[in-house]
Amino acid sequence: MDFRRINGLPPYVFATINELKLAARRAGRDVIDLGFGNPDLPSPDVAVEKLAEAARNPRNHRYSASRGIPKIRQAIADLYLRKFGVAIDPDTEVVTTIGAKEGLSHLMWVLVGPGDTALVPSPSYPIHIYAPLFAGADVRHIRLGASQEGDAGEPGEAFFDNLMEAWESAWPKPRVVVLSFPHNPTTECVDLAWMTRLVEFARERDIVLVHDFAYADIAFDGYRPPSILEVPGAKDVAVELYTMTKSFSMAGWRVGFMVGNAEIVQALTKLKSYLDYGTFQPIQIAAIVAMNENPDYPKVINEAYQSRRDALCEGLSRIGWEVTPPRGTMFVWAPIPEPYREMGSLEFAKFLVSEADVATSPGVGFGPGGDGFVRFALIENEQRIGQGIRSLRKALTRLG
Repeated sequence: MDFRRINGLPPYVFATINELKLAARRAGRDVIDLGFGNPDLPSPDVAVEKLAEAARNPRNHRYSASRGIPKIRQAIADLYLRKFGVAIDPDTEVVTTIGAKEGLSHLMWVLVGPGDTALVPSPSYPIHIYAPLFAGADVRHIRLGASQEGDAGEPGEAFFDNLMEAWESAWPKPRVVVLSFPHNPTTECVDLAWMTRLVEFARERDIVLVHDFAYADIAFDGYRPPSILEVPGAKDVAVELYTMTKSFSMAGWRVGFMVGNAEIVQALTKLKSYLDYGTFQPIQIAAIVAMNENPDYPKVINEAYQSRRDALCEGLSRIGWEVTPPRGTMFVWAPIPEPYREMGSLEFAKFLVSEADVATSPGVGFGPGGDGFVRFALIENEQRIGQGIRSLRKALTRLG
């Protein structure tokens, strides 16, 4: 049967590793899962308690509002003012999304269509690549530069040069740039000066910037990820997606927001009014309480991820697998060790499951430029990470 939009999708390589992991566990093996970035840390107690209370009220069982109830839009506006010093109008510059993936995907429906082009860093989180494609647009992959050498530092001049070259050579001119810093999977980070250059670039060329700020609160070693909206004039060209998934460890709750340019926010709001009735209202109420009454919870989550990052990076270094400790995200982007590089990332990730009982994500699943890497997700505690390191030492006999 011929299906629309999905026929051109490549095989989902992450499913291959997941199936191997499940088969190994069914066989009684203890697989250390460092693959899928599914947070294991608990959500805030205050949110769980409020959810239970709100769910008992039958008035909250009715349809909600697709744009989000007023108090949740005010709560995210308050968060942006408190955390980033950015004033957000909760009535015109905020729309609640059912997680960042839903928001980004539907946003592409109102920004691009057949004949349009979007610029996307490569490698990237898969939905950044496929959301414009689902909307019928073409995607130009823009190499991040430093990621090719496994460097977790700032993309610097290389990415800007690649971005400008792609814009200059494209026809028709690209309408959208999709970005996400701290970056998944490469963990690369940028500062506010870098964001300022990007906003200037977009304003000069009438490009819309879409910044997925999923790891706004997951940063280490004194680094503070900037919101793109901190740049003066950014609202002229930019919107940003902020989610409670990682910051508050509320992955399954599906609470996200798009903030920024009022015209773009209202366009997405109009589309969503035809598509959904918003997140279940008790979840919205619980999210309000989490943001307002436990605003420091992201710091607790961040400390846990930093401890796990240190355990993994130090452990890999001890066995001869050198990686650059990331300054942001809940991942480690690891170049495949030279003796195994010719295997490619999918076969190497399969090898790690079968020989070391450690699951990772193959870099090839993140698009062009990712095949020389695997991604570790920091979703196991330090003891389990240590167990995984010991298993890797035994399996990777060619590391010396």
